Amino acid sequence: MTESETANTGSAGDLLDRLRQSQNTEHEHDVTQKADTIASDLPINSDLPPIDDENHPEEIQLENGRLQPEARRALVSLLKHGVILAGRKGRLFETICRYQSEVRSHLADIYLKLMLDERAGVAFVAQIDEVDSDEETASLITRRTLSLYDTLLLLVLRKHYQDRESAGEQRIIIDLERIESNLSPFLPLTNSAKLDRKKLIIALNKMIEKRLLAKVRGSNDRLEITPVIRYVVNAEFLEKMLKEYQQLASEAEQGTNIKQVSEADQQDKQ
Repeated sequence: MTESETANTGSAGDLLDRLRQSQNTEHEHDVTQKADTIASDLPINSDLPPIDDENHPEEIQLENGRLQPEARRALVSLLKHGVILAGRKGRLFETICRYQSEVRSHLADIYLKLMLDERAGVAFVAQIDEVDSDEETASLITRRTLSLYDTLLLLVLRKHYQDRESAGEQRIIIDLERIESNLSPFLPLTNSAKLDRKKLIIALNKMIEKRLLAKVRGSNDRLEITPVIRYVVNAEFLEKMLKEYQQLASEAEQGTNIKQVSEADQQDKQ
């Protein structure tokens, strides 16, 4: 082979390597972009589905326009925290149930509604279904778009809750190791080969603030998944989202494998 032919062969090899790298980069970008698009469609703390279909009077005539003292305290707590769980605040929850008609009336005045599930022991506030465009700025509930990481975390927690609830468990407990294990199949979507425990704890603390999770007394690595999570992600939506993310994670994993083979080939040539 002449010197000229050798140079041409080397150039062709370099061109092929660059083409492979370009295809891998485009594949990874495409998968990540798809995952981010799905995550951006998942709202939290707004437009939650109603728990019951009972008709409640929208206007309650109260003496002097005031609630009873215990009802006012319960309403203030509900507005302050957004959620009241019977298992943790039994007396407040019982009061909300007793004065639910009055509470609904007061919430309606500020574009909110009471979501009450007495059987599950959950009471929380949500934005009314229809709000005029001029009234949106007056809403006390702000729509948030979850990051891809938070979306994946929410889905694996909801899946665990569904599985354990179906098995008949009353309190759904999960530890950090189980959460990490359930998140592992989706790591290719986060462009990470390893879960960062610190990042996970920060994300979990945010969900504790939203009452989706609760700390287990006497334990630093176990959390209780509250029934509130059922109304943020319903079962049908859960299965749909998990299926889509599993497919995207598989595509991302394949793209990573192709990239590794290409890099190995390049090293062999060198």
